[in-house]
Amino acid sequence: MDRVISLSVGEIALKGKNRSFFENKLISHVKRVLQGLSIGKVYKEQGKIYVEVGEDSINEVINRVKKIFGIYYISPCIRVSKNIGDIKAAVLKIAENIKYKDEVKTFKVKTNRSDKKFPIKSPEFSREMGAVILKNIEGLSVDVNNPDVYVYIDIKQNVYVYTDKIKAYGGLPVGTNGKGLLLLSGGIDSPVAGFLMAKRGVEISAIHFHSYPFTSERAEEKVKNLAKILSSYTGKIRMYSVNIIDIQKEINTKCPEDEMTILSRRFMMRIAERVARENDIDVLITGESLGQVASQTVESISVTNASVNMPILRPLVGMDKVHIIDIAKDIDTYETSILPYDDCCTLFLPKHPVTRPKLKYIERSEENLDVEGLIEKALETMEIYDVE
Repeated sequence: MDRVISLSVGEIALKGKNRSFFENKLISHVKRVLQGLSIGKVYKEQGKIYVEVGEDSINEVINRVKKIFGIYYISPCIRVSKNIGDIKAAVLKIAENIKYKDEVKTFKVKTNRSDKKFPIKSPEFSREMGAVILKNIEGLSVDVNNPDVYVYIDIKQNVYVYTDKIKAYGGLPVGTNGKGLLLLSGGIDSPVAGFLMAKRGVEISAIHFHSYPFTSERAEEKVKNLAKILSSYTGKIRMYSVNIIDIQKEINTKCPEDEMTILSRRFMMRIAERVARENDIDVLITGESLGQVASQTVESISVTNASVNMPILRPLVGMDKVHIIDIAKDIDTYETSILPYDDCCTLFLPKHPVTRPKLKYIERSEENLDVEGLIEKALETMEIYDVE
């Protein structure tokens, strides 16, 4: 009688001939996050992934694998052979545990017989195991319509008995859907954007723009901490840190005040695109939400897009702030995001930023600037960190 954790893969099951690629990627992430724990084999068996665990490491394994994208449900199981006596013993051990749970009075046994060579059909075997529980465990009764708890029996190459289905994040394993460069600020939105794109299988790198010494080292450290929290879901994040103070000074001196935000944004996009192309990254990712601030109107987004040729993904574009904050709290970035350190976006902030910019006027203003020279100078002092 062994203890294992089963991982239900959900969406991966629909991948047809490519399914093994997604499963193997998921297994590699499971092994990575469980490094340092005492575990046995990690293996596939008929639609699920299993991790052999010791009794004392079950909770820690669950806490870690919950953050791996591609997993929908997590179930601590007892694994036995297809010997009827062994299965009965496992069912009774599970039932002994559930009878002590608060408000659990009724149960139902649900058998999934993937191995059709097993001699007893699922409904009959469920009734038989239900009778075993009723005979041996006081205080529990059967309710086939609305039970307090299900006792699941999966009959495969091995037999797995369990009750819990712990919800995970689902999605696709990181690294199965290209690479993205996240424009990571110190705010609430961009870490959530990175989380959501990683959930769709995108491997995340990050680029952060600062204005040191006008912005503090603590502001930079805050962004590193956000990347660290995010990396618990995405794996290691390579972060590029770029100082744009000289760019902002030039814009402030030579361009209309109300265009400061949109012009700075276009420079950030150009620099991000250069870094992405030099590092074989496929797309840019931002935390923009339509209409939230002046640089996120339809017109502003259109003018920003015109500064680069690379696709820009905006997973938050249709979300309201309350929804974004809820996700930030769930993934533990919110409290760090609201720490009161200025970022580069608040520097030289115009009193009345243009909200409906016209591309021809923005491009005319950029003629006053040495765009390529300023970009090259910023990239020369770029710093690179690996965060995990």
